[in-house]
Amino acid sequence: MNSREAAKNAKTMNAEEISAVVVDAAFHIHKELGPGLLESVYEAVLARALERRGLAVQRQKSVAFEYDGMRFEEGLRVDLLVNEVLVIELKSVETLAPVHSKQLLTYLRLLGLSLGLLINFAAPTFKDGCRRINNHHPSFTSSRLRVNQPPAEFP
Repeated sequence: MNSREAAKNAKTMNAEEISAVVVDAAFHIHKELGPGLLESVYEAVLARALERRGLAVQRQKSVAFEYDGMRFEEGLRVDLLVNEVLVIELKSVETLAPVHSKQLLTYLRLLGLSLGLLINFAAPTFKDGCRRINNHHPSFTSSRLRVNQPPAEFP
């Protein structure tokens, strides 16, 4: 598939499909670079990897919002916004704090989006450092990564 075909396919992808591409790209970056670099390095590398896969990536996207009659022009800054439907919050810290997930959920609510990924590149394994954050996101059967959802019960 050439870059034009990849870009065309990327435009029709939903948040769930895009998140699968992001997880794959981030996994390879974590495996190849390892922990210990600045968050800004991982951000640049991940953005480039996603753009090479045909996705539209906005880095450090400033988002305005209103609350109680007040307008905040730069109320929040999203690390990566992919195809206008998926928010990625990147970290490079020893341990994620509960506030990191809450921060991403707030971003999703203010943007009116349903799905985000919190990725900590300093985690010992990629699985330990990647979390899905849902804001009333419908469940898709194609998802491979369901970190924040309880396990399915079997009859």
